[in-house]
Amino acid sequence: MSHCILLVDDNRHLRESIKLYLQSYGFVMILAENVIQATRLLVKQSPDIIIVDIVMPQKDGYFFINYVRSNYLSAKIPIIILTAKGMTADRIKGYNLGCSAYLSKPFDPNELVSIIKNLLLTRINSIKSVKKKSNLKFISSNHSSITLNFTSRELSVLKLVKCGLTNKEISLFLHTSKRNVEKYVGRLLSKTQTRNRTQLAQFILNNMCEK
Repeated sequence: MSHCILLVDDNRHLRESIKLYLQSYGFVMILAENVIQATRLLVKQSPDIIIVDIVMPQKDGYFFINYVRSNYLSAKIPIIILTAKGMTADRIKGYNLGCSAYLSKPFDPNELVSIIKNLLLTRINSIKSVKKKSNLKFISSNHSSITLNFTSRELSVLKLVKCGLTNKEISLFLHTSKRNVEKYVGRLLSKTQTRNRTQLAQFILNNMCEK
């Protein structure tokens, strides 16, 4: 499966150069020339990596990084800052906002590829680690505890319900049908002995602690 990269830079020549180079490594490239365009593409495409310039017209790269990190659907996507602003204060600001790596222009494209591969490997290992955690411990109001077992998909649905997503939004996020999500929610209601999604979300917020 090819990994998808969103590149946000107002320099057309640089965008095309990076696109062609990364495509030669098998990456699928999505291009945006400004932050407004990038926010629209982010919702539609769900990239695996984001590469963003800082100095752009209208909204700058810092604004976009903050937007990505404040959205629960994109908060975990690795972000690489690629910019001519190489001062220490600029790097610190980027890292404080949640960027994963920083490259100053001009840069070696081989270094960019190495960073991308490393970030993807880290993310894949992180996802595998989350999938292994299929047991959740619940603490009741009388301080007794019970452990409930979930499949990896049930656990994914559970966490998205906790975030307040609708069944339709969950189906889009997990690339499955709304009907399948309804089945998973039904199982979760049964396992947690709750009657509806509102009670389920409240139950999770009040009682859940991951092992």
